[in-house]
Amino acid sequence: MEANNHRHFILHKPYGYISQFISNDVKSHKKKFLGELYDFPVETMSIGRLDEKSEGLLLLTTNGKLSATINSKKIEKEYYAQVDGIITSEAITLLQNGVEIGLHGKKYITKPGEARKIESPNFKARTQKIRDERHGPTSWVSITLKEGKFRQVRKMTSAVGFPTLRLVRVRVGEIQLDSLVPGEAVEVRSLLPFQH
Repeated sequence: MEANNHRHFILHKPYGYISQFISNDVKSHKKKFLGELYDFPVETMSIGRLDEKSEGLLLLTTNGKLSATINSKKIEKEYYAQVDGIITSEAITLLQNGVEIGLHGKKYITKPGEARKIESPNFKARTQKIRDERHGPTSWVSITLKEGKFRQVRKMTSAVGFPTLRLVRVRVGEIQLDSLVPGEAVEVRSLLPFQH
């Protein structure tokens, strides 16, 4: 039990939302922020981020120290990516072993991780259509990382010839997205096992 009564949340971030609560950018008046989804306390911050076009599990807390702890640890994050084309076993092997991506204008080799082809998950249809089926088949891959470089999963699947069409984070450590629907937030007593 925390002495200072911090609050913690698990959110299914929908497509089209930014992983922030406010912005000083005058051009951002058309952007959608997390505060529109739930009545979060003023001090709430997201632990890590998902970009505007990505969906799925996002942890939130009012405890800045906890946020820093989770971000500094090499916590596993699992993503389901819908990719353009039927992904090959060769591409899966490359994803597992590490691929070269661009990062801040330099070349970067991703660390080895887990990757496997999966059946189509039972996600709700996205608010913006992925694309017309006439443009060819798609497939799904699970990618688990302990690092979180900018747009890493998208860059990795592109590097092996299968660009990402839809990206959903389904797990952070032992915390699962489970049956949360897009836009749904649940307050939890703790973010175990990250807290002690």
